[in-house]
Amino acid sequence: MLFLYTAGFIVRRKASIVSSFRCSNRSLSKFRPVLTSLKILQLIEFPFLRLKPPSVCLSTATNSTNFGEWIDRSPLGEIVGKGTWDEIRSVVLEGPGITSVRLYRLLVELRGEPHLALKFFLWVKQQKEVQLTHESYCIVIHILFRARMYHDVQEQLKALVAMNQALPEARDVFDVLRATQAAVCGSGGVFDSLFGVLIELGMLEAAIECFCKMNKFRVFPRTRSCNILLDRLFKSRLADLSKNIFKDMIASRITPNVFTFNIMIDFMCKEGELYAAKELFTQMKEMGISPDVVTFNSLIDGHGKHGELEDTLSLFQEMKRADCEPDVITYNALINVHCKYGGLQKALVFLNEMKTNGVNPNAVTYSTLIDAFCKEGMMQWAIKFFIDMKRVGLTPNEFTYTSLTDGNCKKGDLHEAAMLVKAMVQEGLHPNVVTYSALVDGLCKKGQIVQAEEIFRAMTKVGIIPNPLVYTSLIHGYFKLNNANKAMKLVDEMKENGFKTDIEFYGTILWGLCKQGLLCEAKALLCSMSEDGLKPNTIILTTLMDAYFKKGKVSEALNLLNEMADLGMFPTIVTYGSIVDGLCKAGSIPEARFHFDKMKELGLSPNTTAYTALIDGLCKNGCLEEATKLFNEMLAQGSTPDKVTYTALIDGNMKQGNLQESFFLRDRMIENGLDPDLQTYTSLIWGLCSKCLMQQARDLFAEMVGKGIQPDEVIYNCLISKYEELAQLDDVHELKCDMMRRDLSLRKNGVLVVYDCLVAIGKNREKDDLLER
Repeated sequence: MLFLYTAGFIVRRKASIVSSFRCSNRSLSKFRPVLTSLKILQLIEFPFLRLKPPSVCLSTATNSTNFGEWIDRSPLGEIVGKGTWDEIRSVVLEGPGITSVRLYRLLVELRGEPHLALKFFLWVKQQKEVQLTHESYCIVIHILFRARMYHDVQEQLKALVAMNQALPEARDVFDVLRATQAAVCGSGGVFDSLFGVLIELGMLEAAIECFCKMNKFRVFPRTRSCNILLDRLFKSRLADLSKNIFKDMIASRITPNVFTFNIMIDFMCKEGELYAAKELFTQMKEMGISPDVVTFNSLIDGHGKHGELEDTLSLFQEMKRADCEPDVITYNALINVHCKYGGLQKALVFLNEMKTNGVNPNAVTYSTLIDAFCKEGMMQWAIKFFIDMKRVGLTPNEFTYTSLTDGNCKKGDLHEAAMLVKAMVQEGLHPNVVTYSALVDGLCKKGQIVQAEEIFRAMTKVGIIPNPLVYTSLIHGYFKLNNANKAMKLVDEMKENGFKTDIEFYGTILWGLCKQGLLCEAKALLCSMSEDGLKPNTIILTTLMDAYFKKGKVSEALNLLNEMADLGMFPTIVTYGSIVDGLCKAGSIPEARFHFDKMKELGLSPNTTAYTALIDGLCKNGCLEEATKLFNEMLAQGSTPDKVTYTALIDGNMKQGNLQESFFLRDRMIENGLDPDLQTYTSLIWGLCSKCLMQQARDLFAEMVGKGIQPDEVIYNCLISKYEELAQLDDVHELKCDMMRRDLSLRKNGVLVVYDCLVAIGKNREKDDLLER
């Protein structure tokens, strides 16, 4: 048994030594017993590893069909070198032909002449009569690798892998390579080549299996190959596998380099795993690997995109201390983060610094700043940078034009937006879905829904698929125009096209339905959300609650507050503002006050809307003193009253006859930069009329019209009613004629009321003119 074990080991590991002997038959006599045993074992264990006699040489063949005799007469290398393929064909492919074993033996014979071995192998591959085996490929690959013919190694490995995949039952190429390694004293580096080829071919699962087997047999891949695998895994979003490979690299003492860490850190940053990225950063420094500009750029960009301004600046300072020169990518990352989180002023500081340091801004730099200016509504600055960008020879891209288009749309300058899109097309750039979204949204906000839908249809014609934002803008636009039917048709179209709905989408539809007073449909929409696996958020429930209050359905509105609690949601300031306003309008002042105090108990500071709602409710219910106290509390808490707040107090004081306090509040309102609006003037004029101060009321009315505020029926009716009461019919006639010019109607049946007044004051001509019209 010991002999058999030993002999088997010799066959597997030392076959090449035996085959390399060049000695006489007499000198081999003492090895005959051993060789015989080796042959027997080869036939049992590795039938393809048949050793030929060590003294075999090849001679020129004449008409012999005996393959062995042909080999004995002339060196094979000489024949292959001459390229006398017809002679080889006549001998090799006729008679018994060339078997896989014979081919294997021939290739082993040529192991010392790799170029001829490859030449012969490629010739055999072209012969239809020969079916190549895995073993033949592997022998050639080993020979080529030993000769450092790495390009040819890769080509043959790719061919072997392709052949293996085409077989009904594929074999493990790694195992065959390992089994044939000893025949030609192959190098372990060939396994790294296989590993690299599998990665290049995108066979990541097979590459990982190869990596594991290499570790098992202590044949380790190169760091470069591992880096390529890590990069491919990350690009394929196989993060967990990447992390495991990295851990195995460290455990196997495969020394990572700066590129390894750069790949890992970059991916961690992009995945938002900033703590893990920082740990790797620390680890690489502890291993004596110096971070380079790519390392710092990944960390600065990653922390910047998550709003970590302090960490971003700290990394930038460390980069400078490490004598690592920032490049344009570094500065772009810093400018981008400060545009989004730190303010444009700081971003411009970095722009000046990069120029001072000789780093030229690129198209990304300018586009980032232009986008930031557009989002801030600073369109003049955006245009200035756009012109500068082209002046220095940089070409604006789709992102640049889209940012400017969106900025002009939000500003309401749709003509300029259209001109930018035209210029974009002339530059050979194609508007993308974001460009179209900006146009559609801008038109919808302007109420130009027909034009918006034309843009929508045009983008679909050119093959651009609208995104949910486009649909949402159109749906919102139709709801604003009270066209619920058209809006809901778009909802159905969006669903038919397979778009996935989200919370924002449902929020828009629910807002539109509530605006139309379609509360049953809005409630049904909540059920549809549940079917789509979505739960309503606080905004959606607050919107529905507000709609219930406006419809006078107080109990249904308050039930939604309980539903919020059941869903584990916490009401916001907006929620409580809606509750306080709804209860005040319903006359439930004590309950409104209860919820107002409850909001403060929960740690929520009432905002201007909440204060104003309660102040208005108190004033309307005659609780002026309490409303005034609340107003003073509002000021003490730092909340800024708005026009509605002042108007509510002015109206409350006027109803109590406090004209002096009302005008004091009016003056204070103006001092704080708030101009009185129609409601404010209405309250003041009503108060003056109630005190029969008609001249002051008319003066205030003239002041209002002079400021461009158009009077409505309410303010006219207020003045006309008082003049009628005072029997000042000329003033009544004047005001009614003014109403007619403004196309306004009175409390009663418009034209008939005016006609009756004209008859009463004897204005027959005017009466006849009215009838003719």
